[in-house]
Amino acid sequence: MKFGISTFITDLSIRPAPLGRALEERGFDSVFIAEHSHIPAARQSPYPSGGELPDRYYRTLDPFVALTAVATVTERLLVGTGVALISQRDPIHTAKEVASLDLISGGRALFGVGVGWNREEMANHGTDFTTRGRLVNERLRAITALWTEEKAEFHGEFVDFDPVYAWPKPVRKPHPPIFVGGGRRAFPRVAEFGDAWLANSVPPEALGPQIEELRAVAGRDIPVTVFAAPAEPGAIEGYAALGVERVLLYLPSDPEQEALAHLDRFAGIAARFR
Repeated sequence: MKFGISTFITDLSIRPAPLGRALEERGFDSVFIAEHSHIPAARQSPYPSGGELPDRYYRTLDPFVALTAVATVTERLLVGTGVALISQRDPIHTAKEVASLDLISGGRALFGVGVGWNREEMANHGTDFTTRGRLVNERLRAITALWTEEKAEFHGEFVDFDPVYAWPKPVRKPHPPIFVGGGRRAFPRVAEFGDAWLANSVPPEALGPQIEELRAVAGRDIPVTVFAAPAEPGAIEGYAALGVERVLLYLPSDPEQEALAHLDRFAGIAARFR
């Protein structure tokens, strides 16, 4: 089983470059960082985990800028979004950003995607919350076309463009792996687009039945990465027994010295399973 890190990189946390170096030095295989373009001041959408919305949501760096900084100081570390909010993103710009990151990193980009939950944040991007799922699916199809076709065109309900040239193309062929986030409602999307399912903090005892359900929906085995997995040996043993491909231990958005202390502890836990 592989070990990576999931985190929110903010203006108050460890910077991307020292984080990348620290992860590679400690043997982690990947880093997945979260995205929120902004948080509306008048917010009514409840935080999915309950309680007040944590400060880190207000302060996230742009994921592709941060991951590029990580990529330039590392050689092996996989650099991924966890997750890019496709419901709030222009597909042409997003296709170029992912492909550019893949080129700069030498084929190490991972494209974690999700629909999002913050209704007010989406509204500021002109997105209708009730149709966000169809919108995301269509944008993913358009992004894939831009990556894989020399002259790409797309005509759909939400995305429409005549033939275009779009470079760079990704280094990884046919394109960077797509990690689809979400719960059971996202399983059809995982089946259509997913090179992996990005399961968000699902405990091992609940994950097993969900993996079986996903296999039934997809008609194939789909690798599983657990986002924000607990750094507890018992839970990690449970994930290993289920055949989970990767666990992403959650790194708090702390300044550098505190973050490095967390990573030292996480590396010690990971070493028990290697």
